[in-house]
Amino acid sequence: MNPTTAHLALPFFDGVHRDLGQRLAEWIPHQHIDERDDRQACREWVRLLGAHQWLRYCVPAGKDGVLGGALDQLDSRALVILREMLAFHSPLADFAFAMQGLGSGAITLAGSPEQQAAYLPQVARGEKIAAFALSEADAGSDVGAMQTSATHTGDGWALNGSKTWISNGGIADFYVTFAKTEPDAGTRGITAFIVDAPTQGLDSGEAIAVISPHPLATLKFTHCRLADSTQLGTLHGGFKLAMQTLDIFRASVAGAALGMARRALAEAVQFAQARKMFGQTLADFQLTQAKLGEMAALVDAAALLTYRAAWMRDHHNAPGEHPDNAATTATTAITATTEAEGRRDRTVAAAMAKMTATENAQRVIDMALQMHGGQGVKVGSKVESLYRDIRSLRIYEGATEVQQLIIGKAVLQS
Repeated sequence: MNPTTAHLALPFFDGVHRDLGQRLAEWIPHQHIDERDDRQACREWVRLLGAHQWLRYCVPAGKDGVLGGALDQLDSRALVILREMLAFHSPLADFAFAMQGLGSGAITLAGSPEQQAAYLPQVARGEKIAAFALSEADAGSDVGAMQTSATHTGDGWALNGSKTWISNGGIADFYVTFAKTEPDAGTRGITAFIVDAPTQGLDSGEAIAVISPHPLATLKFTHCRLADSTQLGTLHGGFKLAMQTLDIFRASVAGAALGMARRALAEAVQFAQARKMFGQTLADFQLTQAKLGEMAALVDAAALLTYRAAWMRDHHNAPGEHPDNAATTATTAITATTEAEGRRDRTVAAAMAKMTATENAQRVIDMALQMHGGQGVKVGSKVESLYRDIRSLRIYEGATEVQQLIIGKAVLQS
């Protein structure tokens, strides 16, 4: 069995997921893009992924398929499969795919029919590059501390402030941007807006260089004028919308980490079997076998948490999400309580998956690099690039420490 698709036999997946995984496994090894220019490469990956219909899994189908999605709604298991396999072959391809989903996710969740029709089909075709603008220099994990403001002017909004560490910054066609519309209300005073890249007053030209090249930038908004129609979701409902969007894609971050860890393990096995040492191969040494065994166990432990989290999001819908016309107030109260518990369970499962998969992947990749010896730190080797690629996953979309807090608070409440 193909090691990149063996996990699809697990009971977490349905036929549609197994078919998706098999098709992607046959397609992705034959795709090669020059990634020396990360911005150009990201544009090309978006175009390629859109042309071959993989980006259709980033958006829902909509009524009669008008929104362009492959499935009726965002499917967490499909996202995990896609990100794991893309990251195995190219972390930048995974990045390009993931940002199409994250950058448009809030429009999927809260967009008006007009907003969804204007953006989602083009995201699915790779014709518009999406971005998610939440973080600021002093407001990362502490979202309520954001300073970017949106003031209503009578005929629209005036946006002022800055965002930083914005993925796809400088190459995106639109930015789902979160700003304070009630300055003193903390997280309860945040509203989301769709800001098209050509909007006057938006400067996205300040690129950020990081250890593993990806298109990142600081955005500056100076009297950026927005029409009322750009407001996304309810007034002051931006924080909840941002958290719901991140929650959907958190398990997929774990999927990306899994893909990188699996690739590091495969590279380590291949190197150990080929490397000659003291009249035998590196793989013949018991110490090597023990390390490979530890790496495999770390990968599988993370995989099970990741697939569980994705399965829970797809299948453990609380009764309140599919109301059945509860007849009494008591029944309604029970339903609301069950719904809240279901959301908490899914959030905790995603936090466990994200934390464990990214931390385990870091350990696996580090062990693979150590096994390669001098070859491991040679610029251009696969394990060297994986060593740089994995590091940011332990930070973005909720750092490991934030996931620990989510899990710990839930444990105390149980």
